[in-house]
Amino acid sequence: MMSTKAFTLVSAVERELLTGDRERIIIECVECCGRNLYVGTADGSIYHFLLEEKTLPTGTATFTATKQLHRHLGFKKPVNELRAASALHRLLVLCDSSITLVNMLSLEPVPSGARIKGAVALALNENPVSRDPFCVEVCIISVKRRTIQVFLVYEDRVQIVREVSTPEQPLAVAVDGHFLCLALTTQYIILNYNTGIAQDLFPYCSEEKHPIVKRIGQQEFLLAGPGGLGMFATVAGISQRAPVHWSENVTGAAVCFPYVIALDDEFITVHSMLDQQLKQTLPFKEGHILQDFEGRVIVATRKAVYILVPLPLEKQIQDLLASHRVEEALVLAKGARRNIPKEKFQVMYRRVLQQAGFIQFAQLQFLEAKELFRSGQLDVRELISLYPFLLPTSSSFTRSHPPLHEYADLNQLTQGDQEKMAKCKRFLMSYLNEVRSTEVANGYKEDIDTALLKLYAEADHDSLLDLLVTENSCLLTDSAAWLEKHKKYFALGLLYHYNNQDAAAVQVGVQVFTKRPLEEEQNSFNPDDILTCLKKYPDALVKYLEHLVMDRKLQQEEYHTHLAVLYLDQVLQQRPSADSMGTEVTEAQAKLRHLLQKSDVYRVRFLMEKVQGASLPMERAILHGKLEEHEKALRILVHELRDVPAAKDYCLWCSEGRDPVYRQQLFHTLLTLYLSPSPLAPELAVAAVDLLNHHAAEFDAAQVLPLLPGSWSVQLLCPFLTGAMRDSVHTRRTAQVALGLAKSENLIYKYDKMRLKGSSFRLSDKNLCQACQNPFCEPVFVRYPNGGLVHTHCAASRHTDPSSPRPGART
Repeated sequence: MMSTKAFTLVSAVERELLTGDRERIIIECVECCGRNLYVGTADGSIYHFLLEEKTLPTGTATFTATKQLHRHLGFKKPVNELRAASALHRLLVLCDSSITLVNMLSLEPVPSGARIKGAVALALNENPVSRDPFCVEVCIISVKRRTIQVFLVYEDRVQIVREVSTPEQPLAVAVDGHFLCLALTTQYIILNYNTGIAQDLFPYCSEEKHPIVKRIGQQEFLLAGPGGLGMFATVAGISQRAPVHWSENVTGAAVCFPYVIALDDEFITVHSMLDQQLKQTLPFKEGHILQDFEGRVIVATRKAVYILVPLPLEKQIQDLLASHRVEEALVLAKGARRNIPKEKFQVMYRRVLQQAGFIQFAQLQFLEAKELFRSGQLDVRELISLYPFLLPTSSSFTRSHPPLHEYADLNQLTQGDQEKMAKCKRFLMSYLNEVRSTEVANGYKEDIDTALLKLYAEADHDSLLDLLVTENSCLLTDSAAWLEKHKKYFALGLLYHYNNQDAAAVQVGVQVFTKRPLEEEQNSFNPDDILTCLKKYPDALVKYLEHLVMDRKLQQEEYHTHLAVLYLDQVLQQRPSADSMGTEVTEAQAKLRHLLQKSDVYRVRFLMEKVQGASLPMERAILHGKLEEHEKALRILVHELRDVPAAKDYCLWCSEGRDPVYRQQLFHTLLTLYLSPSPLAPELAVAAVDLLNHHAAEFDAAQVLPLLPGSWSVQLLCPFLTGAMRDSVHTRRTAQVALGLAKSENLIYKYDKMRLKGSSFRLSDKNLCQACQNPFCEPVFVRYPNGGLVHTHCAASRHTDPSSPRPGART
């Protein structure tokens, strides 16, 4: 068993303070009442000290004792026992078989001289039968054999009320109401002195063991039993607690709830009354006295007095939790109920349960953690906050301070172990699902349901849809972003529907079709059926058509035309706000123009009819281009829009993928428009010069020069003319190189022909055609450079049939 620091041993009365000038003083007994400490010695003296308790900055308590008075009783016998009766301001002193009443402050005997004679030991009844507040009940072991006497003690007199005979000689006594707990010579008994009924408890041998009888609470006693056991017994003669295991040589015992403290020759041991475990061991030699006084535990040797200062129970509990000793902490916390006010205890105990729950959670003991969280009424957001991003961004939750655990988040708790993290997430799913409809969720259902939705979505859990089709408090903004992140589009649609946003639900629900793998989509859905379903929802319809046209690249005229018409409708609907040139208008027009330029399968004339008169010149120009009506298109761009860059881009776009001649024709058409007489002639002349100078390679200079005004200078067209000259020279030189190569190849052929003609060979019917392996029947043949001979018709077939044998590389 791991140790617990429950007490600290501090000095109360040092030897020097007690002895003073006297060389030898032996402590026989002590009594403590409030700040008053009384010490009885072997020489018949009583010392009165005043205790002052201080707490150091470290939290450790210290005591300072100030000697108030020293009184010798006039006997040379030891003071055997001291008992304070604070209600009477009297101190009961047992010395020389007599109990004397003395004043608590002056230590002077009462003037009446009242005393109890013939006493061996005494015990005060802390549960008195008499209801008189001006007296105390005292029970003594009489010097008369086998006799117990009960007295009422007043300020200045004593009165015997009962004398009881016992079966054997009593050695120790404790009293509670009418019940006496007695250690006899061979056994312990409970004796009701009012009825005379005795109840045997258990035997022991007084010759071998020092008897201990101590009242620890109402109608309950602690006894030193056989086998080194501290036994508990009630007045009914039964034990309601398991015994504690202490030393065989125990000489004293005290109780400071929830602990039993035992003293032997070498140690002070601390045992829990709650789980009966040994909690602490303190070395303490020559221990002589151990007693508890109203929660203060005093231990003494023959020469000095010490106090066992208990650590606050809450500190002990936190220490146990810090050591992950959960069960011990819970037992101690539960047992602290009798020491702490009810409201404070409830707050403390709930917090301990919550802390214990997180310790069990970190050890993946989920069932135990769940019960502790429930019992401790945990704000479930404390648990959710461990999981990154589960709490909504709008949540105002802050963690408890001081914190209930030591973890920043789940990553730290699991140290990145994915398997542990998955187990923790499954637990949270289960726990949130259980508590969301209980009082635990009151006040923060939105946080719980949103976190649960995120967990379901992340884990692809079947319960996600169940959550969304029933009453829930999922926050729309957080939940929508999370579902989209995890591609839960159908669930996202349900979320929008639950929040009465059906249009958004349908629009997002389209992604159920568009975000599926292509093979699954092709096998599962007919696009025409989906388009029919989406007719009432234009935005969703556009998204799905974009998916068919842009993503799947389906080349079906009806899809492309339908999408273009929808884009056009969006542009026309936004026309009233077009003056503001909002982003939506620009985006819609950009999509429409991109589709018109890139697609070749839509119905061009149908769309032309729709854009006529709609003040969409750029779109008309694109459509004219699709119809190969380039002059009309360029005229719109140049004269209507006055957009020179757009006109140049048009030529590049329309000629993309075409031969150079086609591109040259487009640029010549544009140049002709620039040079034609018009009100914009000065501006267009600048555009024409810029076009020629920057795109010289796109023009045939021979065709361009006759078109240019005679007033233009060579300097003005220097870049164009330089480029034209460079191209012309390059073309001429390329032609010359090609001609030279052709002449060289022709010369090689002529040489081969002359060489072949200069040699002779014999042809007979024994020669076989290398192609068909048949003999030659007439003197007509083809001879290859390698000397091979073939029929003329075989040679002709070789040129038309690539798979025929190839006797030579060149004929």
